[in-house]
Amino acid sequence: MTQQNELTNGLHPAPLNKRMLKGAGIALILITAFLLSAGESNPAWPKFWMIRPLVIVPLAGAVGGAVYYNLDCLRYQGGWKKVLANVLSLVIYIIGLWMGTILGLDGTMWD
Repeated sequence: MTQQNELTNGLHPAPLNKRMLKGAGIALILITAFLLSAGESNPAWPKFWMIRPLVIVPLAGAVGGAVYYNLDCLRYQGGWKKVLANVLSLVIYIIGLWMGTILGLDGTMWD
C-alpha cells in the first residue's frame, strides 16, 4: 500500500485528468481569443462554423496535457532528462495546437 502511494505521489504529482484539463483550458483560451479578434465572418460559411474549432483545438490541447503527464518518468529523473522532457512537452503541445487549429479552421478561416 505504501509503495503504491509513493509511486502515485512521487511520479505523478497531478492526475491525468487535471493535466488534460489544463492543456484543454489553455487551448480553449487561445482559440477563443483568436476567433474573437478575427472580426466578421464570411456569409458563405455555415451558421455555426465556430463550434468546430472550439471543440477540436481543446481536444488537441488535452492530448498535449496527456503527453506532459506521460513524460513525468523523465522529469522525475532530474538533470538533463528533466530539461529534455519539458522541452519535448512544449514542442509537442505547440505542434498539436497548430495541427488542431488547422483542422478546426479548415474550410473557413484556413484556406
